[in-house]
Amino acid sequence: MTQRPKVTIVVARATNGVIGRDGGLPWRISADLKRFKALTMGTAMIMGRRTFDSLPGRLPGRRHIVLTRDLDWSASGAEVVHSVEEALAVAGAEPVSIIGGAEIFALFLPHADRLELTEVPGDVQGDTFMVDPRSGGSWVETAREEHPAEGETPAYRFVTLDRA
Repeated sequence: MTQRPKVTIVVARATNGVIGRDGGLPWRISADLKRFKALTMGTAMIMGRRTFDSLPGRLPGRRHIVLTRDLDWSASGAEVVHSVEEALAVAGAEPVSIIGGAEIFALFLPHADRLELTEVPGDVQGDTFMVDPRSGGSWVETAREEHPAEGETPAYRFVTLDRA
């Protein structure tokens, strides 16, 4: 029997649930981008089409698996799938990083082994939301790193949650 790969959701989320604004992030946190790169490097990233379109280009060192309802959609550098099961099958034995957006997070939350959260305290203006993932399962906090606001960068914390 083949053991399924570890599935990690990687998301930055404000206290009020905002994860996006106008197709991008509503904040600029350099350390979060560096952490995102470190966490996703060498993984099969699963994302929705809009998240793929929002990327600055193909991210090196990672596979780009795009889950879309559009049966005719394709893009250079994207492995296109149309279901959660197909996405996980295409990822094969590689570790999986779920990188968004909101619908994709909701679909994969029941399959996730770990959550890597960047939490931005406070209410942030945005148009894309995610419920607190801790409300939908039994999670154990295994790491927390607090960072104060500095200049234009808001306060944030890195939190790792593992499924209990």
